[in-house]
Amino acid sequence: MDSTTGTGTKSVNQLVGTVFGAVYVLVGVLGFFVDSDGFAATSGGKLLGIFEVNPLHNLAHIAIGIALLVAARALATARAVNGTVGAAYLLLGVVGLFILDSKANILALNGADNALHFASAVVLLGAALAADKQVVTRSGNSA
Repeated sequence: MDSTTGTGTKSVNQLVGTVFGAVYVLVGVLGFFVDSDGFAATSGGKLLGIFEVNPLHNLAHIAIGIALLVAARALATARAVNGTVGAAYLLLGVVGLFILDSKANILALNGADNALHFASAVVLLGAALAADKQVVTRSGNSA
């Protein structure tokens, strides 16, 4: 029973992946309703009046959200993808600090985006590294 903790309930990593995945897909779709300066413009429209987005940024949110949702179906993949996406968001947060006012800012990042990326990194990495230490095998036994 590799899709759950072995008890019929979802693991912490599966829940985090499902929630974050759904939110990121929703944010990505909503971002297309915000005016933008171009596909990979260095500035963009503001989603919720705070977060700058452009179409490339929206597509990234949708792709990451789908990856999290698909991975959330199984504990081991949820944990691995949460860790990978968390690490990527940590890196993006750090890089974002240095590219805000440059032509390299093809995702139209701003300070609010960076703060959200750091917060996402903390939650996703925290779940991946601290929760669900016992990996469940296909037979449902702890490994």
